[in-house]
Amino acid sequence: LLRMSSRKSPERSKGQVKYLSQNEAIAIDQELFTEYGFSVDQLMELAGLSCANAVVRLANKCDDILVISGPGNNGGDGLVCARHLKLFGYKPTVLYPKQSKSDLMSRLITQITKMEIPFIKEESIQNPSDIEKNFSFIVDAIFGFSFIPPLRPPFDRLIDIVARCKTRVLSIDIPSGWHVEDGPSAFSVAIKPYALISLTAPKMCAKHFDGTHFLGGRFVPNSLIDRYSLNLPEYPDFESIMVLSK
Repeated sequence: LLRMSSRKSPERSKGQVKYLSQNEAIAIDQELFTEYGFSVDQLMELAGLSCANAVVRLANKCDDILVISGPGNNGGDGLVCARHLKLFGYKPTVLYPKQSKSDLMSRLITQITKMEIPFIKEESIQNPSDIEKNFSFIVDAIFGFSFIPPLRPPFDRLIDIVARCKTRVLSIDIPSGWHVEDGPSAFSVAIKPYALISLTAPKMCAKHFDGTHFLGGRFVPNSLIDRYSLNLPEYPDFESIMVLSK
């Protein structure tokens, strides 16, 4: 028996989608972990799956995909994304230059290694052509909404190289190098992605983004949506992502 999608509640269908400040994004995460009982790895799995589904909308299976992961949870989302892309029949490669020693990240690395997803070293990327000749799509999973400037090695150099690449980029939650609220700065190097996937809800910097914009992370309880007046649109059917703008 097919189930019909539930109707959107009147309260949630009014107004614009809310764009979160850094403090609001942190507060929502903390409530998910405490009051709602989610674990970090549980949300990371759901977020990474959403990111992989966004890549599927943009890339072909013949594309070689470079996933660049940073040291925090955004990097973990990228590692999960790479694993799901492999399961979907794509060809991901991971660049993870500053690996976290946490148990969660160690397990993600083990999973990727066992699935024969290759890692490359930071030293193999010296200029944009090193990416352009080997990869036709990039997943930017370097920094998320907890990022506080300035950029530090080795990510300042890597972000500069990716920013000069002609290869299409999907950024996870925040384009790396952007201020979470103010967006790109004229005084700092930053990635200018082809597409962005906001997780949970868009952050304020996304107002400065004019490419393909996805929303993912279909795990926010209705009571939390209402409490923060997120005004999230209803996801289509059983999808884990939706398109906010093209």
